[in-house]
Amino acid sequence: MSNLIPPHGGKGLTVCLLEGAELEAEKKKAEGLKKVEISPLVKGDLIMIGIGGFSPLTGFMTKADWKGVCENFLTADGTFWPVPVCLDASKEEAADINEGDEIALYDPEGAEIMATMKVTEKFELTAEEKKWECEKVYMGEGTPTAEEFWKIAKEDHPGVQVVMNQKPVSLAGPIKVLSEGEYPTEFAGVYHRPSESRKIFDDAGWTDVAALQLRNPMHRSHEYLCKIAVEVCDGVYIHSLVGNLKPGDIPADVRVKCIDALVKNYFVEKNVVQGGYPLDMRYAGPREGLLHAAFRQNYGCSKMIIGRDHAGVGDFYGMFEAQTIFDKIPTPTEEGKALKCQPLKIDWTFYCYKCDGMASLRTCPHAKEDRVLLSGTILRKMLSEGGDLPDHFGRDEVVAILRKYYEGLTDKVEIKTHKAAMGD
Repeated sequence: MSNLIPPHGGKGLTVCLLEGAELEAEKKKAEGLKKVEISPLVKGDLIMIGIGGFSPLTGFMTKADWKGVCENFLTADGTFWPVPVCLDASKEEAADINEGDEIALYDPEGAEIMATMKVTEKFELTAEEKKWECEKVYMGEGTPTAEEFWKIAKEDHPGVQVVMNQKPVSLAGPIKVLSEGEYPTEFAGVYHRPSESRKIFDDAGWTDVAALQLRNPMHRSHEYLCKIAVEVCDGVYIHSLVGNLKPGDIPADVRVKCIDALVKNYFVEKNVVQGGYPLDMRYAGPREGLLHAAFRQNYGCSKMIIGRDHAGVGDFYGMFEAQTIFDKIPTPTEEGKALKCQPLKIDWTFYCYKCDGMASLRTCPHAKEDRVLLSGTILRKMLSEGGDLPDHFGRDEVVAILRKYYEGLTDKVEIKTHKAAMGD
């Protein structure tokens, strides 16, 4: 009997990934179905639905789900969910698809049928509806009016670009997942299904588990956040994104090496587990922080570490907006439908020369001139430009891995930083 937090939604892990004879039969059937090509983002969502990471979702959202999630954080049946999970198709692909039809979802990059789907609804999202979604899901306190938001969002917000460039038709319905793509082999030992991470935590005797979300290499601030969580929880799940990022971000295999070096040299290893998950970043800031908590609940985590500018990009969000949003979300009363994974809110952390150690705005009384401001974005910017890092910015073992990666790059990408992170 597990003592871990139950999966989100009140239905246990809703696993849609087929195995054995059922998988082989569905693969054979899929070859004869109409194929719809999927984007990398949809592929990640599909795999998460398959392995139970997006429990209680068992397929792609209807228009009522889409509208309810954007407007009220609730699916049509009243379950908390913070971002739309939809399947887009071109008009040509959708022209001869009717409700009740079965289709095959095809990944053109991997040249593989990833899933089959029974279409229960077909609907179109107009340009105005897409703009409305962007304003609801991606607009934060950094751009408090729609006018300010749209002045920069189309060019500078990768999540908004994805939504606005989606194909016009959406297909809803339950799916049967046939593959986890490249993740089980490319990230063997790191990539976990929720059932696997739950077993690891159960075997360790953990009940209260904190998750650390990573998309940047692990620097001293991340290390400090983890160690705070280790002090107050049974253990920490360092759970990094191994799906697609934006240009200029550091690839997953390099980040995994950095985490390995940190855990080996600076943690009591039995208190930390490293894992990876297959999503693309949406850069939805506060809403994505909520999504991270919802699916970490499925992985067995009762707390989600939320620090400064969680899942943010540029200056679109307030520095701690991803913390305050947890206090504003609806709490459905029906069993299991409310978010149970709670935020572990931690203030801005940094190295302070006068404190002679890591500190936060809650513990350090000194001036900003005494502090080394720590940010994954600043780290990437300095290394990409060949600059020297300030003392205490990162562990030597991690910096060595990153320098080697940057020395091998031929194409450079401009990296934009948050004004506050630069001390402005």
